[in-house]
Amino acid sequence: MSADYFLDTNILVYSFDKSVPEKMERAQTLISDAIEGRRGIISWQVVQEFLNVARHKFENPMGLEDAVSYFRAVLQPLCTIHSDNEIFQLALSAQLETGYGFYDALIVAAAIKGKCAILFSEDLQDGREIRNTKIVNPFD
Repeated sequence: MSADYFLDTNILVYSFDKSVPEKMERAQTLISDAIEGRRGIISWQVVQEFLNVARHKFENPMGLEDAVSYFRAVLQPLCTIHSDNEIFQLALSAQLETGYGFYDALIVAAAIKGKCAILFSEDLQDGREIRNTKIVNPFD
């Protein structure tokens, strides 16, 4: 599976953050385009991180029924990169190459495995290119 872009967890989180409406709107647009246009993907790690944040760290935590609905409507259709030996090897290699922490390297590895031209993330180095995947902060 290849896609135009990969969405880091922070993009999904911002899609619910009413305290920063411009980021919320941009995140919602990226997610909508990812689903409707089949342009973007996420990984199993993003699913896990998002559900943990949504259920426990949101100002108004997401209820279990809402989490199930969101999983079915958004997370499941976008999740095309799953845990396997290749992803761990790519992550370790990316960690050596970039100096990123392991979990950030897993995000990079998932974007690379998905053959994504762009990795949308606010947390990584905007403009950095790693193996044909460019990190872009969508909020700049």
